[in-house]
Amino acid sequence: MNIKHQIFLDSFIAKPIAFSLNFIVRALGQILSINHDLKREYQTIAVCKFKGMGSIIQATPLLAAVKVQHPNSELVFVSTKANRSILEKINHIDTIITIDESSLINFITSNILALYQLIKKRPGVYFDLEIYSDFSTLFTLFSLSTNRVGFYLRSSSFRMGIYTHMMFFNPKVPISNVYLQMAKLIGCNDEYQELYPLKKSIQKPFSHTRKYLVINPNSSDLRLERRWDSNNFIQIIRKTLNEFSDYDIFLIGSKAEQEYTESISTIINDTRLISTAGKTSISEVIALIDSAEIIITNDTGPMHLAFALKKEVICLFGPCSPDQYGRSDNAHVIYKNTYCSPCVHDFEIAPCNGNNICMQLIGVDEVNENIAALLNTSKVQKSTSIKPIIYQTEQDILGIVHR
Repeated sequence: MNIKHQIFLDSFIAKPIAFSLNFIVRALGQILSINHDLKREYQTIAVCKFKGMGSIIQATPLLAAVKVQHPNSELVFVSTKANRSILEKINHIDTIITIDESSLINFITSNILALYQLIKKRPGVYFDLEIYSDFSTLFTLFSLSTNRVGFYLRSSSFRMGIYTHMMFFNPKVPISNVYLQMAKLIGCNDEYQELYPLKKSIQKPFSHTRKYLVINPNSSDLRLERRWDSNNFIQIIRKTLNEFSDYDIFLIGSKAEQEYTESISTIINDTRLISTAGKTSISEVIALIDSAEIIITNDTGPMHLAFALKKEVICLFGPCSPDQYGRSDNAHVIYKNTYCSPCVHDFEIAPCNGNNICMQLIGVDEVNENIAALLNTSKVQKSTSIKPIIYQTEQDILGIVHR
């Protein structure tokens, strides 16, 4: 199923069902008077993030905190089949349960199987890291977890029966800290600021004798507005190849992004430009990024891989806030902060309807100057200063929204 089909199912099927069940579950909860105290020992703790490889990487401090505080608990991660390869590299996770979105039939059957596996494990607490998905809300309910924790937005207030606890989602806070704040609800410490060190998962170094850069011209179909225009990437690639003859460039992308990526490569037609889109495993992409001098990318999954690998990365931001998703000591953020940005927390479809002025305002010369400064080993001033945010531990500022 493509993203449009998924949005349709979420809006016109999952949301009405969730809205209806919310009142039933709320009433049942009052009748049964179940103890929903979160500060306890757990046999099984489940964490769910269906969409976004980058968000999964940003959730690794939460996973580390949970494992330290509850070392004897089985930590289950629920996601999509597409994310299994990255999840398998995170040692904090004990069990992975996935659903298959490749077709409607696979989606239905894999959901039934996933819920069966999850219910057998009887999670004591289930953290739903999805913010807007009504499907994920339903999945959370049908997991039959004793405690179900989700994010609160004003538009999602109707879910306050399905979730036993809701935490305010603050879009101004780095996303890894948002996730850590959720972990604090079960007594975890928030000192775990580092992303999971993916270098541990590199099995075979990518073999290339010359120095190179990695460029990712893609963004997932969740938000195509995050893409810098392909003509801009073509210009920056040509400039870099001309000005830095000692360097090659690798283009990366998923199988779904292969055609778009190779169209850029075909236009440039240079032997020093190698397109690997759709031809590499996640392990090979990690190895490729790890050995690169720098990476230039839109705000999407490979950017977060570079953060975890502590690589110098030029980040092109537009619809999303770098204050939330660009937190890294190695991030060199270019962001124009237009009036309508960030828009992702308020609109399923961007108000520009694809005419992403926030990305169009980023100039080729500006990106080129950042590349030159990094390759010349100069220090480039970051456009955005991102600092860790540490919260107090008192219950009244944990962000719980009471039912």
